[in-house]
Amino acid sequence: MPDTLSPTQRARCMSHNRSTDTSPELKLRRQLWRRGYRYRVHARIRGRPDLVFKRKKVAVFVDGCFWHGCQQHKNPPRTNAAFWKTKIQGNLQRDHKITKELTDAGWVVLRFWEHEVKRDAKSAAARVISILDGGRT
Repeated sequence: MPDTLSPTQRARCMSHNRSTDTSPELKLRRQLWRRGYRYRVHARIRGRPDLVFKRKKVAVFVDGCFWHGCQQHKNPPRTNAAFWKTKIQGNLQRDHKITKELTDAGWVVLRFWEHEVKRDAKSAAARVISILDGGRT
């Protein structure tokens, strides 16, 4: 199926997708901030986690369902399907590599899907807090 937008229009649309400060990320940050937890945003460590607790060595990622291949919301694009399949698979491989590198370096890595945080940011924040307050899982 051909794309209904010109390449220039499509590029403009895709360039407006946020990579930082997304609404699910902001919801999680607000929940943690209200509870008194302070963090770094997009700190310069491997993978640029969305939230970083350096002293506790905890890295938190909020992964977008489309960009990271969420199985629950899998709805592959019909236009340029081969490109998007390769792109999303590459993102997944990079995610696994970064998670492994950080855990090998002693970090605890938490990954949340955007739909999890949108639906229940309090539960996601509770999971982060349980790790920060001692339960390493």
